[in-house]
Amino acid sequence: MSKPTLPEKVVIASRESLLAMWQAKHVQARLQQLYPGLVVEILGMTTQGDRILDVTLNKIGGKGLFVKELEIAMEAGQADFAVHSSKDVPMQLPAGFTLAAIGEREDPRDAFVSNRYADLTALPAGAVVGTSSLRRECQIRSRFPQLVVKPLRGNVQTRLRKLDEGQYDAIILAAAGLRRLALTERITSLLPTEASLPAVGQGALAIECRADREDLLALLAPLNHPETAACVRAERAMSRVLGGSCQVPLGGFAEVVAGQLQLRAFIAMPDGSNMLQITLHGPVDEPEMLGQRAADALLQQGAANIMAALDDAHPG
Repeated sequence: MSKPTLPEKVVIASRESLLAMWQAKHVQARLQQLYPGLVVEILGMTTQGDRILDVTLNKIGGKGLFVKELEIAMEAGQADFAVHSSKDVPMQLPAGFTLAAIGEREDPRDAFVSNRYADLTALPAGAVVGTSSLRRECQIRSRFPQLVVKPLRGNVQTRLRKLDEGQYDAIILAAAGLRRLALTERITSLLPTEASLPAVGQGALAIECRADREDLLALLAPLNHPETAACVRAERAMSRVLGGSCQVPLGGFAEVVAGQLQLRAFIAMPDGSNMLQITLHGPVDEPEMLGQRAADALLQQGAANIMAALDDAHPG
């Protein structure tokens, strides 16, 4: 079978937030390093998820709102591939699309950001913590029921501004995003994964393209980081079985430990009650099977009851 001819020019579809553009430019630079003659352009787009900022994601359709317009641009031939934060990629990709590469993971942890307090344990009762994620919210409510958790939307800079204006006593953000934006000094402390299990795919970049573009699959293959890809595939397989979306408070984090893939996962009610947790190990070369096993174990513990209760709370 002959090798596909690599393109001479590619267009990356990206959201226009500073973080998304950093991600696109990072991939652009990597490709230009790998293929010195390649022309790599970036098509910046505003998605519906960027436009609707006064409502939490779980009420307006979830993370797919950040990728839909980019997929339409790829479908129409305006762009060749899109660069996403892995945690923003829906668990079920539309027919005809695939993840061509998953880049090496940045710090996967959640960051505690506050101008007055050292960490979550230092917050007084009634202190207001901002987060956009049900996953973070339910873990905070479970450990610190005395704190008030309020929704926080917008890009990283907007969230930091709201904290600085005094709307929140502390906010929780992904450490990876702050590091990529050279805002590491804003990290007051890092939450260990044992205390705040990361979102599926957190800290890793995912590159999506049309599945029939063999030229792009070949071009992008060197950007794939096999260890990170195995971890993210295990996490996504677990989440897919459990209907992972913004409506379901769940976390999943895989890492290679002593030559094996270790996957920790949880699902809970938004108020932090009925939290089910699992830790499983499996071969690195069978990530989807490990994810399936983890989901099955959580279902045996009663995850279906949580999912049914969430469906009743958010019909349709």
